[in-house]
Amino acid sequence: MATTNDLKNGMTLDLDGVLWNVVGFQHVKPGKGGAFVRTTLKNVLTGKVVDRTFNAGLKVDIATVDRREMTYLYRDGPDYVFMDSESYEQIPIPPAVVGSVSDYMLENTVGTVALHDGAPLYVELPASVELTIAQTDPGVQGDRSTGGTKPATLETGATINVPLFITTGEKVKVDTRDGRYLGRVTS
Repeated sequence: MATTNDLKNGMTLDLDGVLWNVVGFQHVKPGKGGAFVRTTLKNVLTGKVVDRTFNAGLKVDIATVDRREMTYLYRDGPDYVFMDSESYEQIPIPPAVVGSVSDYMLENTVGTVALHDGAPLYVELPASVELTIAQTDPGVQGDRSTGGTKPATLETGATINVPLFITTGEKVKVDTRDGRYLGRVTS
């Protein structure tokens, strides 16, 4: 248990049996009336974001979320199998929990798995990963002055937009949060 005065970004709250991450908070002390805390909360399971206001000093349940570094090993049917980097324990994680980060995962990709009461909640990858372009059409002569982009398929099967000068077989850096092209990888 903690009070709303103790809230910080990244904390996970258990409100009525639903887990919420604190995305933002602001302590407000108006000239008239009692102080309160205005928060932005993100549902851990659905990703829905809501704004919620609490009275200052109100007790809230802090959920214990264990974040572990794990390595993605392979697919087992629909599930993704991850291995704990410390205990070497392997756990299957359903696609709904892995979510869109699967578009940027290759075997042996290291990420962070959040667990609550032993059940996986979500998977986080580093902010950017390096992947190879599996297929893209060549750039058309004359289009370069506009700074245009073209679709490219990554080695994971995901499609992103890249500049016209990128060719098949090149390694690129991709933002795992929104799938943006960040640049070429120079070896």
